[in-house]
Amino acid sequence: MKIQVNFASLLSQFKARHWWFGILLSIAMVAPAQASVILRIAIEQNVNQVRVGSSTTAVVKDGSGRTLGQLPAMSAYYAQPVPGGGVALDKWRSGLFWIEPSGKGFVYIGDKWYRGRTLVVPTGQGLTAVNWVDLEEYLYSVIGGEMDARWPTEALKAQAIAARTYAIFEREKRRNDPVFDLGDSPDKWQIYKGVVSESSRTLEAVDKTAGQVLTYDNRIILSVFHACSGGHTENVEDVWGSKEPYLRAVPDFDQNIPECSWQRTFSAAEISQRFPEIGKAKQMVIDTVSPFGSVRSLRIVGDKGTKVLRGEDVRTALKLRSTRFTVANVANGSFILQGRGYGHAVGMSQWGAYNLALQRANHLQILAYYFRGVALSPIKAR
Repeated sequence: MKIQVNFASLLSQFKARHWWFGILLSIAMVAPAQASVILRIAIEQNVNQVRVGSSTTAVVKDGSGRTLGQLPAMSAYYAQPVPGGGVALDKWRSGLFWIEPSGKGFVYIGDKWYRGRTLVVPTGQGLTAVNWVDLEEYLYSVIGGEMDARWPTEALKAQAIAARTYAIFEREKRRNDPVFDLGDSPDKWQIYKGVVSESSRTLEAVDKTAGQVLTYDNRIILSVFHACSGGHTENVEDVWGSKEPYLRAVPDFDQNIPECSWQRTFSAAEISQRFPEIGKAKQMVIDTVSPFGSVRSLRIVGDKGTKVLRGEDVRTALKLRSTRFTVANVANGSFILQGRGYGHAVGMSQWGAYNLALQRANHLQILAYYFRGVALSPIKAR
């Protein structure tokens, strides 16, 4: 059935400042299917050794599923690559190892506890330890990693649906990868810390939205999100050059958030060290900006050459919080960057979702605002 997402309650509170907010959006909702989806999350990649274990007695199996023995509860063991191929774990040697806890036990990988089971497999540069975990249980942790669990429930539920959609999108994109679907690092994936970031409120947000994902024209969307945009999100083509029609720029609700304002000072020596090909850094110039003020190209001039950074490279190469900033070239040769926002500014603003939830927007209204023209659909996993 079709649900009209009416912003009338928000309009009464915002119309004096935000005339554009009086808008009706539609989102199609279908009862979620009870599909069981397993994700493969790479926790340690290409390492020389990795500590593994279980909170309960665990069964150890080889690649054919044959049981090799048991690991005692609450004991950590080092898995190491075997010269010529394979893995060594305690007294066993095998092409790979499965570690499956008994009962409702957790597995231990590296320095954290996780739900599900563990696969340790040799890769090109060492070992990779993969957490095989149910999608919904994975999200229990992700929500607490991506948002403060004390935030309003509707913001947490919006995050749960966005994070679930993103995970399925990435799983589909990497469906031919033989080892893993996603990693756990925040620079490229979603923040996944295992059970330490779970709470009763993250479990509630996930359970109340179980099986629900966002689609556009019946396809899973790239449901990206960021901490805050600095006043206005960006059109996707101005950041990544792609053309997703649902990732449209909208005014944000992240004003007066301390984390969304920043300043960074670089000395000429620091810039020269990052880009040695330019020699001694002399000047930093913003060449082009997006319609909403984000830097699209930045020119760094040195006494031996010029370096031009474009799009997201501006943020990642200089390790900035955002690309929405101004530059001051000061007399001592330093460069002062004054900025707003935290993240790539595409899709859902988490602090914006927080503030909208405080103003009584529900999770569907939040999602429909940041992802234009989308539908809420049940998972159809393969």
